[in-house]
Amino acid sequence: MKVIVIGAGVGGTSAALALQKLGHEVVVYDRMRENRPVGAALSLWSNGVKVLNWLGLGPQVAALGGRMDDMAYYDGHTGDELCRFSLSPVTERTGQRPYPVARADLQALMMDAVGPANIHLGRQLVAVADDGETVTATFADGSTDTADLLIGADGARSLVRDYVTELTGIRPERRYSGYVNYNGLVAADERIGPLDQWTTYVGDGKRCAVMPVAGDRFYFFVDVPGPSGVVEDRMAALEHAFGQWGAPGVRALLDGIDPDESLNRVEIWDIDPFDTWVRGRVAILGDAAHNTAPDIGQGACSALEDSFALGIVFATSTLGIEDSLKRYERIRTERAGDLVLRARKRAHETHAFDVAATQAWYDGLRREDGTGVIRGIVGNIEGSPVELGASVLG
Repeated sequence: MKVIVIGAGVGGTSAALALQKLGHEVVVYDRMRENRPVGAALSLWSNGVKVLNWLGLGPQVAALGGRMDDMAYYDGHTGDELCRFSLSPVTERTGQRPYPVARADLQALMMDAVGPANIHLGRQLVAVADDGETVTATFADGSTDTADLLIGADGARSLVRDYVTELTGIRPERRYSGYVNYNGLVAADERIGPLDQWTTYVGDGKRCAVMPVAGDRFYFFVDVPGPSGVVEDRMAALEHAFGQWGAPGVRALLDGIDPDESLNRVEIWDIDPFDTWVRGRVAILGDAAHNTAPDIGQGACSALEDSFALGIVFATSTLGIEDSLKRYERIRTERAGDLVLRARKRAHETHAFDVAATQAWYDGLRREDGTGVIRGIVGNIEGSPVELGASVLG
């Protein structure tokens, strides 16, 4: 069986690897001309890491991941510790340590595993056609390719999604989440936080957070509520948002950022859950199917779950491509949609869209011993297809 995958990000490359494991011919196309992913890094929680283990990349991913033993919250104005606790219960209950990883490093690893000869960059999809026997992809340069099925992992503005949902009368639209995320990589610095800790400073519905990644670096991500469509100087915007905070760690982070080296500005959008992911021999996965805000750290993990489910279905079902794709859709739509809504709810709580709710969260952090946070993290992992219904231990 020949498969076309549109998109060489985490979702597309993991789908390609899952289908290659089964002996299928896979060709990946992406409009990008080089490995320059949006966003500096990502959180790989245990469910996402387990999929990468299943794909045969476990040791390499572990080498890319930062050692994140603890988690702590601090008051952004004063620097006072609100709570600090171990993340070891996540590992113990799921059977796998989570890793923050630099996105470009992970994507390069996965693209290399797929095989450079199987990936074609600089190819923008413009049309999809399914004649019931084969699927043809047409690209902006006039070239075409034909396969037995096509997987659209072409991101939040997916053309493949438009094709899949065209006959439903429903056109999923992106929805602004109400805040801007600034992110990048900086040298690890104990003035910001311990080198083995997920450190977060909070206040006024805003946050500054760092996670350790390989190479003695911190991945930083900073949230600022505000309107979309604003053109601004990124460092000036950060100084305006956080320059008056008194926490020394926040000042050390701002001073450590080199905007010419690593500073992204990303408006956060998501898409209301929908349940049409398949049309004939064409299916979508990743952000194309469930564009999710990063507030629970499950966006990339959910894409990896898609690829796991896709691989399992094609390994075990024998009634044809269209039947297998519908089974994939049935496995994934409810859980992926639930994670979208959980992330949306979390964003509402933490970004002062309801000021009283955010203040109650801050007050609760002062009493937090880790139990509640761990419950939430593990709760996002429970129900993952990779857990096979039983591998999260109480």
